[in-house]
Amino acid sequence: MRGAKSATWVAGAIAVALTATACGGGGSDSGDDNAAVNPDGTYTYYNVEPQNPIIPSNTNEVGGGYIVKNLFRSLVGFDEKSKLRMEAAQSIETSDNQHFTVKLKPGWKFHNGEPQTAASFVDAWNWASNGKNAQLNASWFEPIKGYADVHPEKGDPKADKLEGLKVVNDLEFTIELTKPVSTFKEQLFYDAFSPLPKAFYKDTKAFGEHPIGNGPYQMDGDWQHKVEFKTKKFADYKGDDKPKNGGVIFKFYNKDDAAYNDLVSDKLDIMYQVPNSMAGQFKNDLGKRAISQMFGGNTNISFPLYEGDWGKPEKVKVRQGLSMAIDRETIAKTALKGSKDAADGITPKVVEGYQANSCGEFCKFNPTKAKEFIKEGGGVPGNKITLTYNADGANKEWADAVCNDIRQNGGVECVTDPKPTFQQARTDITERHMKSAFRMAWVQDFPNIQNFISAQYRTKAGANDMEFSNKDVDELMDKADAAKTIEESNKLYAEAEKKILQESMPSIPLFFDHTLAGYSKKVQNVKFDSFRQAIWTDVEVKK
Repeated sequence: MRGAKSATWVAGAIAVALTATACGGGGSDSGDDNAAVNPDGTYTYYNVEPQNPIIPSNTNEVGGGYIVKNLFRSLVGFDEKSKLRMEAAQSIETSDNQHFTVKLKPGWKFHNGEPQTAASFVDAWNWASNGKNAQLNASWFEPIKGYADVHPEKGDPKADKLEGLKVVNDLEFTIELTKPVSTFKEQLFYDAFSPLPKAFYKDTKAFGEHPIGNGPYQMDGDWQHKVEFKTKKFADYKGDDKPKNGGVIFKFYNKDDAAYNDLVSDKLDIMYQVPNSMAGQFKNDLGKRAISQMFGGNTNISFPLYEGDWGKPEKVKVRQGLSMAIDRETIAKTALKGSKDAADGITPKVVEGYQANSCGEFCKFNPTKAKEFIKEGGGVPGNKITLTYNADGANKEWADAVCNDIRQNGGVECVTDPKPTFQQARTDITERHMKSAFRMAWVQDFPNIQNFISAQYRTKAGANDMEFSNKDVDELMDKADAAKTIEESNKLYAEAEKKILQESMPSIPLFFDHTLAGYSKKVQNVKFDSFRQAIWTDVEVKK
């Protein structure tokens, strides 16, 4: 998910090496691990106010992303060990990674009682991909035949339906891509591919405020903006992951330290990421209720290549010099207290396709070369770096430390620009208001290198907030998508990653992230997946 998670994202071909790290165990420091359970009990979950109304195809950040994942289920999902599983789909068959036949499980319904059919998916995808609807996640449909007609680069759409989608009957439809895509089945996990009920098209604005999904939870009451979003379990949910509780209340916080204080005092039940300032203390505060594990997420700083001199070829050296000025290892151990690992590339170590040291020398601390490169590149535009981040997340410690390193080791003035909320920071980024560096973090949408490279660095990709464009990189990614095996695809994407960083560096890799989570004494059986997301349906609320 974009900007934080966003949140996310194998059976058969992909086998992610997460079995030792993907799950944090439940338990309670009180020793009462098997307390009586209230199956209708609700619990609270830490979140931030969503950037946009809750529409799957227009949600690509963590605040809205967690709510979408709570309310909707797409064709496929991943279990806690990142193994692909069917969800709304009964089967997805292909012999060439270009033509797919999807058969749906019978009996699924939306929260308003409407039956889920093949048209629920096809109509939703046609609407989301249409350029007139200006959806943030429209580019996810680009592989499907006919996308260029419904979403042209300029002008009005020439068609209102994707040529590659055909409804066969109520429980079957087909997908034709313009060319083979080796990870397409895995990509179908992403939120943009969620189905929509007919009610959506009658009033999309009203739907965004009162979304109707097909998942294990449904909206409960009204959305209290900047306060909370309540959900309750959906009695007619047909998926295998039926809730063991009565619902989830997403509480919105502007300050993560306030959320942490609520967690410790049992006023907040689950927090998926404690403040960095508490990284050295939270295990003492929470005991067995503290969880620490790696997940498929990273933290970078990116640059607006569309702004001023940042897009000039010589500024590649400046960005690489700034990267070498940052002592990632020391920041990770001191300011971040081990809550993150120093990054040596874009793709985290726990993600399928990771290749060690794809950044080469440019992610290694070297103050001498840092100053040389910055000078050779003509210096930083405006002679100052302004690093923008959201203040309602655990970012202050690393942002201050990074700016300090850039000043001391790069000889460049650096100041931080904390925006009060994640929503405000993301709006400034997506509306292209950035003048200098900004925080760009990512949580896998599906656990493969393709998601970390293609979704952010392909020309005009939905999450390409730098507006980076490189024809050679695009061609490498096209070859990777057309590969016959995941292994071949992974090698080509790793080659593209190396090319991005060692020849352009539109963003500077900083850290591979950890889930540092905790939960209250009111809940048990709390586990986290490789998307840094609690497995909501498994949580048990004590009586």
